Order: sequence, then C-alpha cells, then structure tokens
Amino acid sequence: MKHLYYSVAQTIAHHSVTGCNLSAGDMLGSGTISSTEKSGYGSMVELCWGGAEPIVLPNGEERKFLVDGDEVNLTAHATSPSGFTIGFGDCRGQILPAKGDEEYF
Repeated sequence: MKHLYYSVAQTIAHHSVTGCNLSAGDMLGSGTISSTEKSGYGSMVELCWGGAEPIVLPNGEERKFLVDGDEVNLTAHATSPSGFTIGFGDCRGQILPAKGDEEYF
C-alpha cells in the first residue's frame, strides 16, 4: 500500500466528509493496488501493458483482456503480526456476452 496516492486515513476522511457515514463492520475498498515492479501489478491492463504484451496462460493460450465465458475468482486474507487472520472466501463472477439495450428497457 506504500504506492497508494492517498493513505487509508485520507480515504476515510474523503469518504465521510461528503456525508456518507461509515459504521463498524463496513468494508472499504482501496481499488487496484499495484507495485512499481511487474511482479506486483494489480490488474490485467497493467500486466499486459494495455494489450501490447499478451499474458500466456498455463494452457498456452495468450490473452490481452478477459473474454466472454471467463470466470474470475478473488479470495483474500491477511494475518496480523500477532497472528489474527481476517479475510473473505470466494468472490466469483463470470464474464457474460453483452446484451442489446432493448433487453434492459
């Protein structure tokens, strides 16, 4: 998190000063956190340099972006120096084909 533009405290201040209350137990997302090194990039657009350098998947397929049918699964946990762990389980979604506007109205 040392490369974030705003600290967590600044993010909370910005969030709450607009009149949006925070309560105990609320989850606050930071957005994509990246490193200055390629091994620490936080998104596909960074990993593939906006499509200029394809990512090679374990099956040999090359990708520049997610495609219809792809499934993304995020999990996370963190452990404090004293050994307490916090995290969340599967947060899964699948990329579906786009639908025409008439489907939404």
